[in-house]
Amino acid sequence: GSYYIYIFMTPHKLTKTDFVDALAAKLKVSKTQGATMLDAFITVVEENMIKGNEVTLTGFGTFKVKRREARNGVNPKTGEKIKIAATKTVSFSVGKTLKEAVKATTHKK
Repeated sequence: GSYYIYIFMTPHKLTKTDFVDALAAKLKVSKTQGATMLDAFITVVEENMIKGNEVTLTGFGTFKVKRREARNGVNPKTGEKIKIAATKTVSFSVGKTLKEAVKATTHKK
């Protein structure tokens, strides 16, 4: 529908509500069903990442858990040397199809 095109063709910050609305319109389902589908998607990605699994959506991208080793740093306010603990972080690598689709657009922010 036209709403779907508006959301994805007009440069702006896409909120979860906007995304649900566009998803529901694209799939011709209710907004409630669209929200349920998006929540299920997020849950599946989250559960797999918690287990340390990569989540690859061919053409779209890959979600990965990366480990940052402990390191030394400097407190920018005081200049004091500090130890930064090891931590896990989430990374997303853009898939080829998505990267090429974005490159092909002429929209500029």
